[in-house]
Amino acid sequence: QVQLVESGGGTVQAGGSLRLSCVASGRSIAAYAMGWFRQAPGKDREFVAGINWIGKAIDYADSVNNRFTVTRDNTKNSIFLQMDILKAEDTAVYYCAQAQPATVRRQVEDEYNYWGQGTRVIVSA
Repeated sequence: QVQLVESGGGTVQAGGSLRLSCVASGRSIAAYAMGWFRQAPGKDREFVAGINWIGKAIDYADSVNNRFTVTRDNTKNSIFLQMDILKAEDTAVYYCAQAQPATVRRQVEDEYNYWGQGTRVIVSA
């Protein structure tokens, strides 16, 4: 079983940047696709970004494309989310997740079976 711990959240002004990290423990995530999701107050959790096991196939939600960048470092058992040009509507709790083996549907929440507890991001206007 893998444990995922996110960090890097905080409060930032609109237009600013944050870098989220997700460190896995318990076993290696190297063979699995990973994803970032977020849940804003009063809304359902939504897909943000997904990355395949080697980092060559990446997906983004339209709302964050060209502003957010997902990367991974399998040697550190970690994934990252660089968030630039942040907007008030990016305010949410951000979760990293590990996908089930061999998934290609990285945008589908049901494809993920391990989740972190989340890190809160607040973007002030």
